[in-house]
Amino acid sequence: MKKLWVIFFLISGLLKAQEALTEDPIATIPFQQLDLISFDTKDQIFASNTKGDIYLYDSKGSQKNYFSPPRQGKLNQLEANWTVNIFSFSYDLQSYQILDRFLNPISDGSLMIPDINLAKAATLGNNNVVWIWDESDFSLKRMDFLRKIILDSQPLNLILDIGILDVKEIREFKNMLFMNVPQTGVFIFDNQGNLIKKLEQQGIERLCFWKEYLLWIENETIWSVSIENGEKSPLMESPIPEATGIQIGQENIAIYGQDKIYLYQLPEKIKTLN
Repeated sequence: MKKLWVIFFLISGLLKAQEALTEDPIATIPFQQLDLISFDTKDQIFASNTKGDIYLYDSKGSQKNYFSPPRQGKLNQLEANWTVNIFSFSYDLQSYQILDRFLNPISDGSLMIPDINLAKAATLGNNNVVWIWDESDFSLKRMDFLRKIILDSQPLNLILDIGILDVKEIREFKNMLFMNVPQTGVFIFDNQGNLIKKLEQQGIERLCFWKEYLLWIENETIWSVSIENGEKSPLMESPIPEATGIQIGQENIAIYGQDKIYLYQLPEKIKTLN
């Protein structure tokens, strides 16, 4: 009898954890050739297409601005979570761009410089730094983008002891650097590029941070994994069965698929994670 009660509570807890998000979306944004999205600190959404054009939407889903770069190319990174700047990086163009909140260009630069041979991933850091994953020599490099010089380089082939390291993206968060390798897991480094730990969670296509967690969609379910201890938990069913990605702002959450962005209020189940 005791075993039956244990099974009942386990099943009840799992069903409760996977309750669906039933509220209607704040907005549904049609978007052809949707590629990347990112929230800023005011819940505005920045979205790019496969050509590298960037669109700005307010927190209600209304388009406010648009930016088309002089040289077009698919973006591999789009970050709007910084207080002032928007950062983008293109592997095809081997270049990065920094925009203001209104999508006006502030700074741009080529990564085809003597100390970088093949920038596979890049992200904006603190103190005028751009982090770069150089696939040619398997090194993590910090570049001062104002002076265009490499501050330091950390070779990772011996540290990580992995034959093939297919890095999808890198992101700085809370003074740490996260390296996403979907086939292997998420590596976490300190602000000097020293390895802290690895989260043994495979299959995260794009990093989505909330408090001390990473969130992603898998098998029509929104999941979380603790950055601190690696514990994985199902949160709720995705309201959009065909959704492939998720990003979180301050009070809103965006769930997106191939050609639409669905904007919702942040549900309590996620908001109360701690």
